[in-house]
Amino acid sequence: MIPACRLEDLPRGEAHRLDIDPPVSVFHTDDGELFAIDDTCTHQDASLADGWLEGCEVECPLHASKFDLRTGAVDAPPAKLPVRTHEVVVEDGMIYVRLSTEAPNLPPCVAARLAGGPA
Repeated sequence: MIPACRLEDLPRGEAHRLDIDPPVSVFHTDDGELFAIDDTCTHQDASLADGWLEGCEVECPLHASKFDLRTGAVDAPPAKLPVRTHEVVVEDGMIYVRLSTEAPNLPPCVAARLAGGPA
């Protein structure tokens, strides 16, 4: 499990980005739920942590694709592929993320960069 941040340091309605490859963000909804998804929009290289959180959905700040935090499913185009979801565990006031073993759906420019090719 990867430590993200203390629960008390992540206000409701906010996100915390983990700078790992690929990045993951933890979202704390207004209802107090915690979700973790891949931070990169599957349409183009944009941080979902910089997007708008409404209910259990985050809107990409670049082209307004929307993703369901519970399932990773795309709720609004132009993105077509879902983002991976990850398990969130809270122990002793600390938020941890257990990464999915599934392959991420990354935009081509990000996938190339992670593979060591030209960005």
